[in-house]
Amino acid sequence: MFRNRHQHLTWQPKDGMQVEAQALVTLYESRGDFQLNIETMRQAGSGALYEQFLRLRDKLALEGLFTESSKRTLPSFPRTIGVVTSLNAAALRDILATLKRRNPGIAVIIYPVPVQGQSAGEKIAFGLQTASQRAECDVLILARGGGSIEDLWAFNDEVVARAIRACTIPVVTGIGHETDFTIADFAADQRAPTPTAAAELVSPDRITLIRRVNALTQHVTQHTSRGIEQRMQYLDAMSRRLLHPGDQLRSQMNRLLRFKDSIDRCIHAQLRQNQWRLGTLLHRSRMQLPRPSLHMTLLHSSTLKMRTLLESQLAIRRIRLASLESSLIHLDPEHVLARGYSVVRDAKGSVVRRGTELRAGDALDITLAQGGASAQVIRPR
Repeated sequence: MFRNRHQHLTWQPKDGMQVEAQALVTLYESRGDFQLNIETMRQAGSGALYEQFLRLRDKLALEGLFTESSKRTLPSFPRTIGVVTSLNAAALRDILATLKRRNPGIAVIIYPVPVQGQSAGEKIAFGLQTASQRAECDVLILARGGGSIEDLWAFNDEVVARAIRACTIPVVTGIGHETDFTIADFAADQRAPTPTAAAELVSPDRITLIRRVNALTQHVTQHTSRGIEQRMQYLDAMSRRLLHPGDQLRSQMNRLLRFKDSIDRCIHAQLRQNQWRLGTLLHRSRMQLPRPSLHMTLLHSSTLKMRTLLESQLAIRRIRLASLESSLIHLDPEHVLARGYSVVRDAKGSVVRRGTELRAGDALDITLAQGGASAQVIRPR
C-alpha cells in the first residue's frame, strides 16, 4: 500500500489484524511474482464495528450530545426507580437484589425491552420514551449484562443515544462489564461499570442513612438541651431580680422608716449637743457676768425658743414623712385593688388599659384584691 493511499487510513494496521482490502493485482514479469497494490483497506469483523462505533461517537460529540453541561444531577433520595432492560436478563435480577438489600422502601418499575437482536435499539429508545412520558420515576437505569461487541451493539444505536438525551428523567447506564463502553454510556447522565454498580449509584444505603439520622438527632438533642439549660439559668437569674410591686413598696416603706429613725436620732443628738453648749455658756456667764440673773433669764428664753424651733422643724418633717408614707400606701396596687379595682391582662400578660385593644374571643386574666379569675371577651366597648 503506497503512501498516497496509506495516509487516508484513520487507524494503524498491525500484524494479525483481519482486514478487507480493495487491491489491484499485477504481475512482476522479471521474477514472475504476483503483486497486490492496496487501494483501500478497512478492519474486518469487530474491527469494522469498532470503526463504525468511533464514527458515530465523533459525530454525536460534535453535535454536543455528550457535553457535561447537559448532564442532569441524580436525585439523592429517589422514591421510584425505573429499570429499562429485558425481563429475562441476569442484570435485572442483580439490580433488584441490590436495591432490596440497600433500600427496600424504594419502589421499582420495570420497562421491558429486548437488549439484543434486530431492531433492539429502536425498542430500547421506545422504552425510554415511554418512561419519560409516564413520568412515574425519579431516575432510570438502562442495563444489560456482559457480552461481545455484537451482543452490545443495540446500545451503540444512534436512536438510543438521542432517546437518552430527550428523556426528561436522569438516566444511568450499567451495560456490560467495566471495560465495555457504548454510545449509550457517553449519552447517559452517568455511567456505572456494571448493572449492580448502577443500582448502588442510584439508591441511598438505608443503614448509612439511619446512622446519619441518628447522629443528627443526637446532635440536635444535645444542642437543644444546652440551649434550654442556658435559658433556664437566664430565667432563674431574671426571676431573682424581679420583685412584686407590693414587695417593692414594702421595701421603700422600710427605707423611709429607717430614714425617719435616722432623722429622729440626728435631731435628738443635735438638741443634746445644743443643750450642753447652752449649759456651758450659762455656766461661763454666771462666772463672768455681774448680773447673772438677767443673763440666766435671757439664756432660758433663748433655750426655749431654740427648743420650740427644733420641735417645730421636727414636727414639719414628721408631717412630711407621714404624707409620703400615705402617698406610698395609696400607690400600693394591693391597696387600690382593695377599694374594688382589678388588674386585667391579655393572653401575653400585658396590662389592658383601653377597650379598643380587645377583640371578641380574647382570653383575659383578672387579678382582684384576693384571688382572681379568667374571662373571655364577648363584645369589646
